[in-house]
This record gives sequence, structure tokens and C-alpha cells, in this order.
Amino acid sequence: MRIDELLAAGPTRSFEFFPPKSDEESAILAASLEDIQPLQPSFVSVTYRGGRESRQRTYDLVTQIEHDGYVTAMAHVICVGHTRAEMRDLLKNYAEAGVQNIMALGGDIPDDPSAATSEFEHAIDLIALAREIGDFSVGVAAHPDGHPRSPDRASDRRFLAEKLALADFAVTQFFFEVDEWTRLVGELAELGVTKPVLPGIMPVTTITGIERMKAMGGAVPRALVERLIAADRRGGPPEVRAEGIRAAIALCQELLDEHAPGLHFYTLNRSTATSEIYHALFE
Repeated sequence: MRIDELLAAGPTRSFEFFPPKSDEESAILAASLEDIQPLQPSFVSVTYRGGRESRQRTYDLVTQIEHDGYVTAMAHVICVGHTRAEMRDLLKNYAEAGVQNIMALGGDIPDDPSAATSEFEHAIDLIALAREIGDFSVGVAAHPDGHPRSPDRASDRRFLAEKLALADFAVTQFFFEVDEWTRLVGELAELGVTKPVLPGIMPVTTITGIERMKAMGGAVPRALVERLIAADRRGGPPEVRAEGIRAAIALCQELLDEHAPGLHFYTLNRSTATSEIYHALFE
């Protein structure tokens, strides 16, 4: 199904995965995909970091999930480092394979910009091309604290509003406090944008994960850091994991109470923490 239609029907539950690079990763991913089936996901999304090999892995995994038939899949597509011809061919391939949903992303700027030819500057250009190629349901990224390359939050919201004028919905970077999502949605509403903004959820389950998440663009609030450190002192890694999951459950419940259009879980290809959160919320 189209994700815009799923969102129109009611709150969604979705899960994000990345394509495996090895036999070991393939086995972990296969087990995780099997484990989430009983959770009846609305859709799953598959990431893509750029480059021919990664592009093919994403395509293979998305089309495999679609052909298996038990869940809708959304393909991440990035425009930085690609020509229009490459993107046109990729989008045509997805349309011909029956994939109806894409996530249109700008992508990370290469360390050496001269290493990759790019005929795109921003994700909005990719959305326009997708609309030319097929009848896709198109999602875009949203950053509660603003995109790292935005000069300020006000301009970030204007850029996001422009993207959502062409796209169907947004999915946020992970965050840890409900006010971050309500503020984002409220500021978009002031600009006349009311399309669904799915909150992205990633529990912090290790002490080392605090710095890793900061590097990924989602700084963990000091209050949560202190909770996790206290948990580590009480019971070590198992208690840190339990405390992180409790915090994620509370955040998800607050989002549902604020009538979020769904929950989007960043799984890192592992199902256990996500499953625990889901069962606490919905059973």
C-alpha cells in the first residue's frame, strides 16, 4: 500500500532497517524481519548511504520485502552524488518493481565533493523528479532541532515546509523529549503545513550509545544521560538497557497522547528492544 493512504487510515507502526554487508548481518536482519511480523508493522523502510553497491543492496532488499508480500516497504533514495540520469533509472526500476513508496533525501556531502558527480543540490529536486517518474508516495526527513546545514531553526522550518508542499509526509531524526516533536509540528502548522510528521524513535541501551547517538545527530538530553549513568551504577549494562527502554516507552506514550500519526522505530537491524517497547505500549 501507499504510506500516505496508511497514514490517512490511522496511526502507523513502522521500522527502519539497513541492507546487510555480510552473511552475519544478513542472518541478523532475516531474524529481525521475522521477529517483527507478529507486530503487524504498517511498513518498513530501508536505508541507503550512497554509491553503486549500496544502491543495489537497498534495491534488492526493498524489492525482496515487497515480493514477500507481508509488509509494505519504503526505499530511501538520496540525490547527492548522482546524476539525473542515474536517479531517473533508479526511480523507474522501483516503479516497475511495484515499489510505491520512497524516502527522498539529500544525503551526506562527500568528504571530497569532486569524487562524485552530482546534478542535485537538495532533496526537493529529487521529489520533483520522483513525481515525474511514477505515482510514488514520497516521504522526507525532518530534524526537530533543525538540519545541521540549516543556518537557523526558522529557515529549517521554511525549507521543510517547501519539501512537504510536494511530499506526502515526513519522518523525523530520532529525539528523546516529546516537546521536540510538538514544537516541530506546531511551527510547521504556523506555516500552513499539516501533513503527517512521524516521530523517529531510537532507545539508548548502552553507555557507549550516548556518544554514538550524538555523532549521528541526536544528542541525548542531560537528564536521560544521568538516568543511564545511575542505572549503570545500580546494575551495570542490563540495568542501563532496561532504563533506556523505559525512557523510550514513556516517550512513545507521550507521543501517542499528543496524537502523533504513528511511531517510526530505528532498529539498527535488531528487533529485541523495539519488540519490548511495542509490547509495553500495545498489549
